[in-house]
Amino acid sequence: MRELPKLYAITDRRKYGEDFLGTLERILKKGVKMVQLREKDLKGRELYDLARKVRELTDRYGALLLINERFDIAVAVGADGVHLPERSFPPSVVKRLFPELIVGFSAHSLESAKFAEEEGADFITFGPVFKTSSHPEAKPVGTMELKKVVSQVRIPVYALGGITWERIKLCYKNGAYGIAGITIFLKDGNEGADTGEGP
Repeated sequence: MRELPKLYAITDRRKYGEDFLGTLERILKKGVKMVQLREKDLKGRELYDLARKVRELTDRYGALLLINERFDIAVAVGADGVHLPERSFPPSVVKRLFPELIVGFSAHSLESAKFAEEEGADFITFGPVFKTSSHPEAKPVGTMELKKVVSQVRIPVYALGGITWERIKLCYKNGAYGIAGITIFLKDGNEGADTGEGP
């Protein structure tokens, strides 16, 4: 598997606005090279149709595409992988059925991060590191917990949740491999973020 990009954009149609594909293309033009299609409310056919269009777009910009949870859709559209929520299938199930797929996993604790690694996940997102408008009910884990998780797993850890361009350096300083999020990529200011140096 090739080295994973540092920036991981997660889609949300409510925040992307009416021109979903146009918004995603603007994000890809900024240099984001990995996208998770995460539209959990869409049923199979709708998600498949959207995933095909997103696959064409990510191909055009040389970006990886992961589909949230639905490995059947990922395989059907030729996506690069799937991203599994914490309470979804164990990563080993997907790896056994489709060894070619990249498998990401959403971890919210050290125990969950270790489980993901043992199960063969290729990377995890960890958070929310800071308070986030996407999940206002979720208690932030903080940068010290991020640092602890990074020190105890060997797979890449993407910091997730409430991250602004001003906070990126703090995440990298505490060992994050990369940055994942929704809102952060809708704003300007990502120059140099993929280097690990922050803006």
